[in-house]
Amino acid sequence: MKAIVLNRSLDQKIEIAEIEKPHLGPSEVLVKVKAAALNHRDEWCRQGLYPGLQDGITLGSDGAGTVEKTGEMVDASVVGREVLINPAMNWGGDPKAQSKEFKILGMPDHGTLAAFVKVNTDRLHDKPKGFTWEEAAALPLGGLTAYRALMTQGKVQSGEKVLVTGFGGGVAQFAAQFAIAAGASVYVSSSSAEKLEVAKGIGALGVYNYTDDTWVKKSLEETGGFDLIIDSAMGDTLNNLIKVVKPGGRIVFYGATKGNPAMLDARKIFWNQIQLIGSTMGTDRDFEQMLDFVQKQNIKPIVDQIYQPEQAVAAFDRMKAGKQLGKIVISFEGSD
Repeated sequence: MKAIVLNRSLDQKIEIAEIEKPHLGPSEVLVKVKAAALNHRDEWCRQGLYPGLQDGITLGSDGAGTVEKTGEMVDASVVGREVLINPAMNWGGDPKAQSKEFKILGMPDHGTLAAFVKVNTDRLHDKPKGFTWEEAAALPLGGLTAYRALMTQGKVQSGEKVLVTGFGGGVAQFAAQFAIAAGASVYVSSSSAEKLEVAKGIGALGVYNYTDDTWVKKSLEETGGFDLIIDSAMGDTLNNLIKVVKPGGRIVFYGATKGNPAMLDARKIFWNQIQLIGSTMGTDRDFEQMLDFVQKQNIKPIVDQIYQPEQAVAAFDRMKAGKQLGKIVISFEGSD
């Protein structure tokens, strides 16, 4: 079957390969992938920045398709079911944090950027009604991460002022949409004027270009500060977030793409009773609640561009350059 696999011996670090179709365990199913979406972790694997890398592993955590075949302990009536996949595996019994056995589909296990993928039957959920295959594939990892950061960890409340940084990425676009649907007053930041205009179009009340040295002053003048901030950058941008969050406010971060801050304004954090809260992916319950919320609120993922498997390098390069607005999707319709 056709798959997009890691191959660090090549200049592009990935290749389209013909690999063997997966063999199923008793509780597993084989899903014929209709569409799969990229996440930053896929590009980090290509750059050698992810732990436990193995050449020859199929990348990809997000996918949607139809059940093709079942293991011996799975009811065969699920064959033909239209599904999307929860890529978070082995969270564990503590809802507060993942277990040491937690892992994400796509490395070290073969992922969704292939004609077929095998998963345990408990990772399957019905494809949301009214979603295209591309929209369904765009939802799982980003939707789950955003939901936990905003709802479970951030505990957003209707009427609160929420800032979502880095609007345009997959998680950030979900966080903004979820917060708007939850009744919050939502503001976003980005370095792209085009992305800021899109944010206004979906209901953001204010937008800020974080490359503008005056954005902190402007946001404080316009809002008086934010109750909740959802961020994935950290680094030296954190101190600006500390300046614009209200006393008693929360900053939830689900990544650190800019690394650790060189200096931390610790005095302002304790004096203003600011909460810094980490978040990543989510529990199975978070995933179920996210799906229910998305369907009740009629939220659709923003799909950036759709590529064919043979265009994988271009798709990965687009993510690397940060040009995407929403999710980059690869269509496997017709692939074997």
